[in-house]
Amino acid sequence: MPRSVNSVAKRARRKKVMKQAKGYFGRRKNVWTVAKNAVEKARTYAYRDRRAKKRTFRALWITRINAGARQHGMSYSQFMGGMKKAEIGLNRKVLADLAMNHPEAFEAIVKKVK
Repeated sequence: MPRSVNSVAKRARRKKVMKQAKGYFGRRKNVWTVAKNAVEKARTYAYRDRRAKKRTFRALWITRINAGARQHGMSYSQFMGGMKKAEIGLNRKVLADLAMNHPEAFEAIVKKVK
């Protein structure tokens, strides 16, 4: 009996990877082995950076809150400690937005915290 090879599935897999490699430079977009490696690497970076993005944004929010708090004579740690004591349950994302775009609202929070 002749050997059966599922070429349809093989071609579909390759086609899917080649489609993902569309827009890459040079041989990365049209040579199978190079494209496969490039797509695999890209997916690794995407997985890693979805987690790194969260860390980066938290650092940005902390920087913005610190800048806003220092305008009113407080450090970031004093401000966040006061937030906990005053039982104000706003997260860093919201606080950073207030510090940047609504300084009068942020000032009101700082006064409550002091």
